[in-house]
Amino acid sequence: MIEEYRFGIIIINGKRYNYDVEVYWTGEVLSWWRKESHIFNAEDIKRALEKNPDTIILGTGAYGAAKVTEKTQEAIREKGVDLIIDKTEEAVKTFNIILEKEKENKLTGLFHLTC
Repeated sequence: MIEEYRFGIIIINGKRYNYDVEVYWTGEVLSWWRKESHIFNAEDIKRALEKNPDTIILGTGAYGAAKVTEKTQEAIREKGVDLIIDKTEEAVKTFNIILEKEKENKLTGLFHLTC
C-alpha cells in the first residue's frame, strides 16, 4: 500500500502526497491537519478514533521531531486501541508489515512527513 516515504513525500497506491496523511486499512487516504505542527494532541486523532481501529501507528517525522502528548496516548489506549509510535520511515515499514500479515487488523497510520 505505502510504496515509498522520504522527507516531505509519501507514495500510496501510486499517488504522491506532499502533506501529512491519515491512511486507513480500507485504502482511504486523507489529509491530516493538526492544530500544532509538531505536537500530536488528542483532538488531532479524533477522526481516526471514530473509525474504531484496532491499531494506530503514529509517524513522528523523519527525525522524530513531532511529539505525542500523554493525553493523546491515553485517549488511544482508553479505546482499547494498540498504539505504535516511531519515526515516520520506521512507522511506514511497520504499517506495511502489519497490513500484510494481519489482514483482519483495522489498521490506521497517521504520518507526519517532514521533520
